[in-house]
Amino acid sequence: MSIILASASPRRRELLKMLGIEDFKIIPAPAEKPLSQGDTGKAVENTAIDKAMQVKRLASPGDIIIAADTVVCIDNMVLGKPKDEREAFEMLSSLSGRSHFVYTGVAVISGDYKDVRSEKTEVFFKAMTPREIEEYIATGEPMDKAGAYGIQGRGAVFISGIRGDYFNVVGLPVSLLWDMLKPLKPEGLL
Repeated sequence: MSIILASASPRRRELLKMLGIEDFKIIPAPAEKPLSQGDTGKAVENTAIDKAMQVKRLASPGDIIIAADTVVCIDNMVLGKPKDEREAFEMLSSLSGRSHFVYTGVAVISGDYKDVRSEKTEVFFKAMTPREIEEYIATGEPMDKAGAYGIQGRGAVFISGIRGDYFNVVGLPVSLLWDMLKPLKPEGLL
């Protein structure tokens, strides 16, 4: 039995290790479907289970597969990863001086076991000047992150507070994942 992380995200790798899981494989899901319409929590859950099921086809029976999908939502608009610097600027401008929500869907599957849940965290941004936004984008950090910022990196200077799970904003709500993994009792779990 192996633990498989269905993600190439270095942040998710670090968070799994933080849980005490050192020995795991990385098999990113081959393709990601567009986010489904409707309730954002359900939509990220659907994307996470889709990723897990794609990887399950490549795994051995009994492997534990962990998949996740994180999005930022403001004014009922979902912000994924920016396509380019212009889109990153638009995203950060829309977040400036306001609060928004981060949703992460998490799926854990192994054999007949399937658990899919989501976490929601509110993030409060300080007002940012256009120059601050441009300088932040120039670091390259926003380009591979939902909502065009990283709370665990330089983007932290723009965040005045959060309500909810910090690790959810990083990309993997570890407390939720812990609860989902406990019934499987994987080796290495704290």
